[in-house]
Amino acid sequence: MMGTSGWSMHAPSMLTRLLVFVALSVALMIADHRGQHLERIRQGLSVLLSPIQYAAALPGELSGWTSGFFGGDRGLRERYERLNAELPLLQARLQKYEALAAENEHLRRLLGSAARVAERAVVAELVEVSREPFTRQITVAKGRQDGLFVGQPVLDAHGIMGQVAEVGVLNSRATLITDPGHAIPVQVNRNGLRAIAFGVGHPDRVEVRHLTSSADIREGDLLISSGIGSTFPFGYPVAEVTKIVNDPNEAFLEVSARPVAQLGHNKEVLLIWPAEPAEPTAAAPRR
Repeated sequence: MMGTSGWSMHAPSMLTRLLVFVALSVALMIADHRGQHLERIRQGLSVLLSPIQYAAALPGELSGWTSGFFGGDRGLRERYERLNAELPLLQARLQKYEALAAENEHLRRLLGSAARVAERAVVAELVEVSREPFTRQITVAKGRQDGLFVGQPVLDAHGIMGQVAEVGVLNSRATLITDPGHAIPVQVNRNGLRAIAFGVGHPDRVEVRHLTSSADIREGDLLISSGIGSTFPFGYPVAEVTKIVNDPNEAFLEVSARPVAQLGHNKEVLLIWPAEPAEPTAAAPRR
């Protein structure tokens, strides 16, 4: 650029600018090192720039929080679905354990009952129930090789169920006390009145026959085995009287009773060997 007086002015060269800025930077560094004059300036600038830094970092933090939220929700949903799928299996296992516990309790009761009525007993598994409508028979998984015999008592933890009618090699057939062809000598536990309980084909009823209207029997009386005939052990529960009909036109009472044994429950029965009466000892010869 040419002035009016003829002098020309030129901009400083790049090298000159660099040297000036370097010298200025060194001077500022020396001054800051000695007097810490720039510390306040940096603190002020940091305060002013902090909102800008927070705003710049906000999108990244928001993205991370969003992905974590939805990712965590997806994880919870997957865990819930897995637990929900395992629930039926856990429920099935629980039912199995409860069934095993009930079976163990039933076996303990059976063995406790055996100790009261016989010196020898065996638990037999129920394998079949007769399907004929008026026949009340069962098949158990014990036979001749186990020492079973015809007429052997069959019990459960609550009462008398019936007796063995046919013995096979591995399995045996038993007739329940509700079968139409079965009869069992009983007596009223309250007063010792003797009678006979007959099966009628009903799954949960027996009848006591041939009792006159003067017989001392009441609803709710417990009928126990009388031991007559030596087939069943004395004093074991048989049935509970549920209904008595005294018809003036009939010679005998109509007495209905409900078996105490759970004839339609459980998978195990108890087979017992009644204790044999002791043989009389021979009298000692007189001297």
